[in-house]
Amino acid sequence: MADTRLTPPSYLVLGIVEKLGEASPYDVKVEAARTVAPFWSMPHAQVYTQCDRLVEAGLLSEARQAGGRNRRVLRLTEQGRAALRGWLADPEFVPVEARERAILKLWFGAEPDVLAPAQLDAHCDTLANYEGLAESVGELLTRGQREAVEFGIRYERMMVEFWQWVHTRDAAES
Repeated sequence: MADTRLTPPSYLVLGIVEKLGEASPYDVKVEAARTVAPFWSMPHAQVYTQCDRLVEAGLLSEARQAGGRNRRVLRLTEQGRAALRGWLADPEFVPVEARERAILKLWFGAEPDVLAPAQLDAHCDTLANYEGLAESVGELLTRGQREAVEFGIRYERMMVEFWQWVHTRDAAES
């Protein structure tokens, strides 16, 4: 493992396999899309690549499912569990990179009156989805999962407020 550089996508795979107990790469992909995709997207191909890397590094074990489709079933090894625990316990601060395309477009001269209404609608929809999730399954989530959903709610509220500001500022200048 000393040669294997672990990245957030590596830990995403380890965390999902731990939560599920055992999982195929497809299961990891589906669970990532179902749970963490709103705040941490990961291309499907990267899930499979990470699974292979983590098996090679000895952080996941692999067995073939008997019968049926002969799927690969992955489980955390003790080494993988230790790596995940270490990462979870590390309080290191890493600055956020928002990667909002519309903000980049604003920077390079896109028209605010074109961007703002579409961005406002999209962020309002995403906010409603987060709030619906919190209302429908909030009590079923772990504390950390609930806090992650709360982050999504607060982030989307901030984006709605920002795009409202851009829209009203643009309207005032017109």
